[in-house]
Amino acid sequence: MKTLVCTKPGEFEYAAAEQPQLKPGYAIIKIKRIGICGTDLHAFEGTQPYFEYPRILGHELSGEIVAVDSAPGFEVGEAVTFIPYFNCGTCIACRNGKQNACENIKVCGVHQDGGMVEYCSVPSYCLIHGEGLGFDALALIEPLSIGAHGIRRAGVTKGEFVLVIGAGPIGLGTMEFARIAGAKVIALDVNGERLKFCKEKLQVPHIINAMDVDVMAQLKSITNGDMPTVVIDASGNLKAINNAFQYMSHGARFVLIGLPQGEICFSHPEFHKREATLMSSRNATREDFEHVITSMKRKEIDPTTYITHRVSFDQVKDEFESWLNPSKGVIKAIVEMV
Repeated sequence: MKTLVCTKPGEFEYAAAEQPQLKPGYAIIKIKRIGICGTDLHAFEGTQPYFEYPRILGHELSGEIVAVDSAPGFEVGEAVTFIPYFNCGTCIACRNGKQNACENIKVCGVHQDGGMVEYCSVPSYCLIHGEGLGFDALALIEPLSIGAHGIRRAGVTKGEFVLVIGAGPIGLGTMEFARIAGAKVIALDVNGERLKFCKEKLQVPHIINAMDVDVMAQLKSITNGDMPTVVIDASGNLKAINNAFQYMSHGARFVLIGLPQGEICFSHPEFHKREATLMSSRNATREDFEHVITSMKRKEIDPTTYITHRVSFDQVKDEFESWLNPSKGVIKAIVEMV
């Protein structure tokens, strides 16, 4: 079968590999769609933590089961996606139902080879039923689940002002699930086109360009002087994260979905007097995946809104680097497998 390998930062090569054989407790999926995410782009750049080369990228995947073992209810020929965070099942996180934060986690396409292949072998326990959704939608369940998990971590309630920093695909999904939770969403980004997308495509009621000198004044005006009770970073930008501590209301929660390299720095007296809460949000759980699927089926969210670029598998090597260029306007690129 044909694969696409990131041999080192900035370099892809197509290569032939043996088609996987069915193992006990596994399923083999014929890949139909591959979503390109920030993790893939950062890996190509050489700025992705927890990464070694060479590596086959790809974890936003959908496809068709061609063989399966130990997965009651799943059938050959069924359209599926899967949870790409493979957990050990025995560590303290797994025992406490936080498989997304497993001590020994192996993320498909990060810690081990991923889905830029014709056929992919995955643990059967990770399979997710397609529920009648198309392959495009199924490939976008994973990135949307990241946002859904962050909103669940924050415990967002109806009527709250939720500030989401970063209007990339993860941030956009976070905004969508904040809206579904009943929040009043504020989008903050440095990219005017991304903010325009928030306003026009997602109907985000409040947008702020982070390059403006009066961000604090705008936040106070929007929130009637209170400031947001929930701040969520989906940018992964260290400067943006450090700046955002000043955007919290008293009693606020600050959730870090983005993953920068480096140390967070903030004033403890300012944080302490707010009795603020700081937490990370890593990956997602089956509960989040199911919430996304339900939201799609209820038409509360349209996954195709995010797809701005589409290529065949044979075009990825030549097109991939261009998706790093902000002028290309990429929200979500989708790779189609034959």
